[in-house]
Amino acid sequence: MPTYTVWFHARCSKCRELKSLLEERGVEAVYRHYLDQPPTEEELRELMALLGLEDPLGMMREKEAKFAELGLAEATAEERLAALREHPELLQRPILVDEEKKEARIARPPDVALDLLV
Repeated sequence: MPTYTVWFHARCSKCRELKSLLEERGVEAVYRHYLDQPPTEEELRELMALLGLEDPLGMMREKEAKFAELGLAEATAEERLAALREHPELLQRPILVDEEKKEARIARPPDVALDLLV
């Protein structure tokens, strides 16, 4: 069973690059299509912990129009978390999770996640 999960959006070039990178190295992963199956609050909190974040801001796409529209720069951590549940497109991508090590990396660019593969 794969020990890696990739938070994945097929139309994202960085997600496709990470998938290719993993395939080239023979690494099997589960691909979590988070736009089709939005994350729960519990999943987002777990992802924050794996990324070492206290605030979901560190895993949000701040340049998205929806981020500004919702006023998330001045929001509380709880408000940002609620926004991610309602608008999963605000989640940074791709995110590589090593289920065994209980660590994750926002793979932008994709090669920053390679340290999880050793």
